[in-house]
Amino acid sequence: MSSRCVVVTGASAGIGRATAVAFGKRGWHVALLARGLDGLEAARREIEQAGGTALVLPVDIAEQAEVEAAAARVEQELGPIDVWVNNAMATIFCPFERIAPADFERATRVTYLGAVWGTLAALKRMKPRNRGCIVQVGSALAYRSIPLQSPYCGAKSALRGFTDALRSELIHDKSRVHVTMVQLCAFNTPQFDWGRTCLSQQPQPVPPIFAPEMAAEAIIWASEHRRRELWVGFPTVKAILATHIIPGLLDRYLARTAYDGQDTNEPLPHDRQDNLYRPVAGDHGAHGRFGARARSSSWQLWLNTHRRAITGAALAVLGAGALLLIGLS
Repeated sequence: MSSRCVVVTGASAGIGRATAVAFGKRGWHVALLARGLDGLEAARREIEQAGGTALVLPVDIAEQAEVEAAAARVEQELGPIDVWVNNAMATIFCPFERIAPADFERATRVTYLGAVWGTLAALKRMKPRNRGCIVQVGSALAYRSIPLQSPYCGAKSALRGFTDALRSELIHDKSRVHVTMVQLCAFNTPQFDWGRTCLSQQPQPVPPIFAPEMAAEAIIWASEHRRRELWVGFPTVKAILATHIIPGLLDRYLARTAYDGQDTNEPLPHDRQDNLYRPVAGDHGAHGRFGARARSSSWQLWLNTHRRAITGAALAVLGAGALLLIGLS
């Protein structure tokens, strides 16, 4: 295990930080890609204290040349890349018509094109070796968009479409490189403290809220199993299925509830900074300010990642019941 290498983008904070540390605790060589040097260095220390190896690479994931250069350095210093996790993102809390075009473009370049450039760099190295896994960190919002986050919802939807096209191309080429997408729900991360907003109050994730370590475990599981998609949390399941069944009703429901659902009624701090164009100084860690409300586990995720055991147990019960009936007859 200690010779395996993973690249995590957006590794300075939030889910990327939790994922990088979780890989490091398992003995992986971890390449940490993000813009925020303070957070990257703190993540490196966490990984090394846990006995892992980390390489800090300050990168603007929206720039293809920087991503490619980082990938080359990873393979030079840590060895062949086994797993690439596309997690970096940027969001804007604002009605669409009030978002500046340049801001919309920047959020899209980070969240969507950043994952495209990461996938390109990973495939360039994995495909000739005919092995490796690319994990696209997605969202229930890739299926069911919500108001006030149109750039993020659009980017995650685009990433899902891109990934589906790429997956078919890899199947056509008979490649063993695996591409999977992990669809997440709401997590307690710093993005709600530093995402750009035009609103007058602090934003929040739409409850229920989960701890970022749960997402990290799901991402690692997805990297080790050839699942096409992994849905994480029952809210994700509800959002995706309801989108297919009652999309129009959901449009109206979200129009009534999703504005207040993303609002904390707390005024914005006068010195609030956002990370759309530059990182916010300091180490912000994996967690946001909603720790008291964050759940650390999900029964849905446990069931989803233990399908074989559950199926085997169910068949065993059915078999025992059948034998009992035969014996009684």
